Amino acid sequence: MPRIYLHREPVDFRKSFRGLAAIVEQELEHNPFEGALYAFSNRQWDKIKLLYWEDNGFVLYCKSLAEERFHWPASGDEVVPLDGQQINWLLDGYDLAAMKGHRKLHYEATF
Repeated sequence: MPRIYLHREPVDFRKSFRGLAAIVEQELEHNPFEGALYAFSNRQWDKIKLLYWEDNGFVLYCKSLAEERFHWPASGDEVVPLDGQQINWLLDGYDLAAMKGHRKLHYEATF
């Protein structure tokens, strides 16, 4: 599974794979050719583009919602690392910030 990064700020969706790769390289200071998956959204949060370098070329995946919006993180770092389950949840319309598991418990002894 590749490393997955969500670019938090919206981007101009007229950008193709070259423009998105330039954002990865110049703004995020990552190497776009290392095989990580990058997620971008537009200002209306109703479109997502995923950029991925696969062996000998870029793969560009685009999803455009007909009526709803994606739940994009509103604040924090410029880039947010995700795992495979989280990117699938995001593409399915879930709000990642609202999805919290059980709280972790820490014990010192069994009695």
